[in-house]
Amino acid sequence: MAHIPRAYLRLLAEYFNDDKRIEFKCMGNNGQYTESQKHYAFELIDQYGIRATARILQIPRRTLQRWCREKGVYVRRCPYWVYGWAERRRKRRQFWQRRGYY
Repeated sequence: MAHIPRAYLRLLAEYFNDDKRIEFKCMGNNGQYTESQKHYAFELIDQYGIRATARILQIPRRTLQRWCREKGVYVRRCPYWVYGWAERRRKRRQFWQRRGYY
């Protein structure tokens, strides 16, 4: 597998974030946020978490938190992928500890 430069990955991620931001803004009606915008934000919150969604959409985190409270949307403490990442990290540490490292 070829090594992909980190700067290229950042640029690619920003491209996708711009696409999400444009889609979010196209749902609006010049001023007030629409229900479709809020629903789209809730989908992103479920996938990426509230902080990342605020960064992606470039709207205040407090606004997203207020929407979640108003609609009764449960926000997990961290995105779903973090649990798998933490488990892999724990297993990797145990592996190296058995070999005398750490």
